[in-house]
Amino acid sequence: MSGRETVSDRIYVGLSGWGDHDDLYVKGTKPADKLKVYTQHFPIIEMDNSFYAIPSPNKMNKWSMQTPDNFGFIVKAYQGMTGHSRGKIPFSDMRTMFNVFKESADVLGKQDKLKAVLFQYPPWFECERKNVEILKRTREWMDGFPVALEFRHRSWFLPEYREKALQLMRDEGWIHSIADEPDAGVGSIPVILESTQSHATMIRLHGRNASGWHASGQSNWREVRYLYRYNAEELEEWRRNILLLLNSTEECWLIFNNNSGGDAADNAKQLMKLFGLESGPEPVRQLEWE
Repeated sequence: MSGRETVSDRIYVGLSGWGDHDDLYVKGTKPADKLKVYTQHFPIIEMDNSFYAIPSPNKMNKWSMQTPDNFGFIVKAYQGMTGHSRGKIPFSDMRTMFNVFKESADVLGKQDKLKAVLFQYPPWFECERKNVEILKRTREWMDGFPVALEFRHRSWFLPEYREKALQLMRDEGWIHSIADEPDAGVGSIPVILESTQSHATMIRLHGRNASGWHASGQSNWREVRYLYRYNAEELEEWRRNILLLLNSTEECWLIFNNNSGGDAADNAKQLMKLFGLESGPEPVRQLEWE
């Protein structure tokens, strides 16, 4: 299927988190009201606060109640579940941690608002047999939940492993989370335009700030890493990529994660307009400039 007029109901564009995008909110908007305002702009969101702490079911239900029935959440897996915490977890064991997380995410699942749980593994999670076993165990423990998988170590997509990694995702039921990020060595991955599940493919656009990608030792590394604004040519490139992916997957979910300079919302709306999607109100900053 191709053509801008035929794909609008199969493309979902959103942002990572709802608290950092000041352009979306008038001055004085309360933090508790931001998610509700966000839904006026985008139909999907990546919940990133779940990476730092597992929300309670009550908190998850409260957030869900602020969104319309057709809204979608991609919930980022807690850092202890992906190895980012290097084994330090505030639970008695790994299985308990997974069960607590599933109880929380299931609130959205029962309300038909859970698109997927995103497992983004750290840069030191290499293509090794022990890590393949971790992926299989994780998929088993997340049985009944839709899951997406994003790597950060390039070894998974080296020529000798690429097809095996993709086939693993297909066989185990992982939605491929395609990353757009700078070419910055083994701690980054190339764009791999492959769908692994027929119902959905995820794309996360992190920006292409190569010089800031390895700023982990700096106190402001998060701000530096994701400081990037996509230009018109790069967004057009992604329009073409998405049309290609839609030949092999029913839906594409795009999450802009270039949050540091306030560019994510603007870029997301630009891409939506390329597809003729309803992009909601203009960002507050843009209105102030007019």
